[in-house]
Amino acid sequence: MTSAETFFGGAPEAFAQAPGRVNLLGEHTDYNDGFMLPVATPQKTGVALARSQDDQHHLYSGTLDGNVTFAAKGGSAPQGFGSYIEGCIRLVEATGVEIPPLRVFVTTDLPVGSGLSSSAALEVATLRALRQLLGFKLDDVKLAQIAQRAEIDYAHVNCGIMDQMASSLCDEKHMLFIDARSLEHRLVQMPEGTELIVIDSGVPRTLAASKYNERRAECEEASRKLGVKALRDVTAPQLVEQLPEPLRRRARHVVLEDLRVLEAAKGVSPERFGELMNASHDSLRDDYEVSIRELDLLVEALRAAPGVLGARLTGAGFGGACVALCRAGQAAQAAQTALSNYNKEGRKGRILIPVPPQGKENNEPV
Repeated sequence: MTSAETFFGGAPEAFAQAPGRVNLLGEHTDYNDGFMLPVATPQKTGVALARSQDDQHHLYSGTLDGNVTFAAKGGSAPQGFGSYIEGCIRLVEATGVEIPPLRVFVTTDLPVGSGLSSSAALEVATLRALRQLLGFKLDDVKLAQIAQRAEIDYAHVNCGIMDQMASSLCDEKHMLFIDARSLEHRLVQMPEGTELIVIDSGVPRTLAASKYNERRAECEEASRKLGVKALRDVTAPQLVEQLPEPLRRRARHVVLEDLRVLEAAKGVSPERFGELMNASHDSLRDDYEVSIRELDLLVEALRAAPGVLGARLTGAGFGGACVALCRAGQAAQAAQTALSNYNKEGRKGRILIPVPPQGKENNEPV
């Protein structure tokens, strides 16, 4: 692995970080103009920048130990981590900002493929570093919108706005209530006396992209049949019962999930928040059909652990991680109990949050 000092031949000119996100409620609602409640992860992605001495952009990922080089004027990066960075550069240039050839050094402790949105963290960190280096004005909401466009136009992932808004505006102590249509947002206190557990199932999200696009198309068709702009405009859940299958179940998940977020954002007891998380997972499993056996088993293991109030998959589904709400002071032990039960049959889950002590592997007793 190349060191930053070697890569830059000294110190970088700018450095910025951005967190990943864990979504607590509001899954598959963002592209339906709905509501979400994510929170930032303690893990972050860092991007260091310096001006290049030639006419090329030189990118290096410390995590992948990989290099990408492309022409600053008219060049393009191959698909991979470089395409996200290229998208950020080109979209800032499109606003009229002159960006010189750059050297870009990326590091992260976010697990890629676990559903914690490492891609949004990379985009937001890149844009923050560019803003710092070049001194242009860019507020945090607009930054999130540019990050989203970078992912859609350059990484070719037709994503909603939640991940980028969360990475740009979230912290670890508060949930961020987001209205995907208006981009209204506000910080909301976590349920009192609670902390989070996040465990990676060990199953890569291999189907997530293709099934995501399929679910998005199904929601658009359901909206057309109901005569609304988006499913967020359906406020009476019984209205979806007229739809043919599977559109009825897809729409029912989205409509009820929005109602769960709106209830939670007003402030509910820890016990009620846990119930809403449980209902969310059951809906994602049965109506939206984006869960898999391993995620269901992990959720069951988490729900059975002492101190856990509720658990659900987080992210697009078909692998990745699960999140649980736990009584404060019990998360480390509950996570280890759940992980031990989940891994009994040779599965490869690992604890992501609480972050294990330095020197401990994520699947070792703490």
